[in-house]
Amino acid sequence: MSARDTLVALGASLLAAGLLARLGRRIGLPTIPLFMIAGLLFGPNTPGIQLVDDPGDFALLATLGLILLLFYLGLEFSIGELTAGGRSLASAGAIYLGLNIAAGLAFGFAIGWGTREALVLAGAVGISSSAIVTKILVEMRRLTNRETRLILGIVVVEDLFLAVYLAALQPVLDESATAGDAALSFLKALAFLVMVAVIARYGASLVGRAIGAEQDELLTVCFVGLAVLVAGIAEEVNVSDAIGAFMAGLVIAETTVAPRVRKLVLPLRDTFAALFFFTFGLTVDPGDVASVAAPIAIAIVMTVVVNLVAAVVVSRRSGLGRVPAANLATTILARGEFSLIIAALGAEAGLDPRVVPFVAGYVLILALAAPVLAARSTWIARGLPRRLVPEPG
Repeated sequence: MSARDTLVALGASLLAAGLLARLGRRIGLPTIPLFMIAGLLFGPNTPGIQLVDDPGDFALLATLGLILLLFYLGLEFSIGELTAGGRSLASAGAIYLGLNIAAGLAFGFAIGWGTREALVLAGAVGISSSAIVTKILVEMRRLTNRETRLILGIVVVEDLFLAVYLAALQPVLDESATAGDAALSFLKALAFLVMVAVIARYGASLVGRAIGAEQDELLTVCFVGLAVLVAGIAEEVNVSDAIGAFMAGLVIAETTVAPRVRKLVLPLRDTFAALFFFTFGLTVDPGDVASVAAPIAIAIVMTVVVNLVAAVVVSRRSGLGRVPAANLATTILARGEFSLIIAALGAEAGLDPRVVPFVAGYVLILALAAPVLAARSTWIARGLPRRLVPEPG
C-alpha cells in the first residue's frame, strides 16, 4: 500500500471507528467492542466496504496504541503502591493464574488436538488482556476503586508470568531450542524488570530532570520516546512491550513532571488505543471462526465460571464485597493481545491449523463481552450469595 493509500485508509478507519463508537455510546455500550466491530466490518474478511486490505499496514501504529495504554496505566500508580501488600497481590495473581492456566490445559487435552497445542491453548486461555483491562478501568472511571489495585496486581503477575511462560514454551515449539536457551531468556527478562524497578524506585528524579522540558511539545516528545524505547528494549529481552511500557509509566509516575505527562498523554492514548482495537478486529475471519464454534463456546463458558470462582476466592481473602468481586471477575475476563501472540507462535511452529481461528474467535467474544459485563457488574453482584462474598463490616 502506498503512503497516500495508507493515509486514506488510516483516516477512514479512525473516522469509521469513532462514528460507530459514538452511535453505540448513545445506547450505553462501551467503546472497546465497538472499535473491534468496526475493524471486523471494514476489514478484509467481511463483505461490503473494505477500508484495509492488510492488517499489517497498521501493525506499528496499533503497537503504539498498546504502549500508550499501558504507559498511562503505569502513570496512575507507583512502585510503592504496587509493592505495598505485595504478598497479597502476588497470591491474588497466583490464584487467578493457577485456576485459569489449569482450566486451559485441561481443556486443551480434552479436545484432543495434541500436547503442544494444549500448552499453547493453556496460555491463550489463561492470560488476560492488559490493554482491554486498562481501557475498562479508565472508561468506567474505576482507577480509584478499592479492587483496582488487586486487578492491577493480577495483571502485572500475569504479564510477568507471560515472560516465563514464553521462555518455557520456546523449546517445546522450537525443537532446535534448548533448555539453556530458555533459562537464558528468562534471566534476561528478569534482569530487565529488576533494573527498571530499581530506576523507578531510586533514579526517577534523574529521569524527571532529563525529560522535564518546560515546553509541553518537548515534554511530549521525550516521554513518548522513553515509553517506546523501554517497550522496545523489553521486546528484545523477551518481556512483552506492554509490560515494558507499564514499567516506563511507573518510572515517570515517581517524577515531578508526572501530572503534566498524565494530561498530555490522554489524547494520544485515546486515538492510538482506538486504532489498536480496530486493528484487532481486522484480523478476525468469521468463516474460520465458525468452523471451531463449539470449542469456542465451551471455552468461554469455562473461562467465565473460572474467573467468577477466582474473583470470589480473592474477594473473600481481601475482604471485598459483592460489587468489587463482580468488578474483579468481569474486568479481568477479557482476553486479547497476549493470547493472539501465543497463537501466532503456535502457527509459526506448524501446530494444528484450528488453533489460530479458535483463539481469534475466543478472544473476540470475550473482548466484546468483558466491557459490556463490566458496565453491568452491579447486576451480576446481586446474583452472588452473601454467604460466599460477605459484605465488609
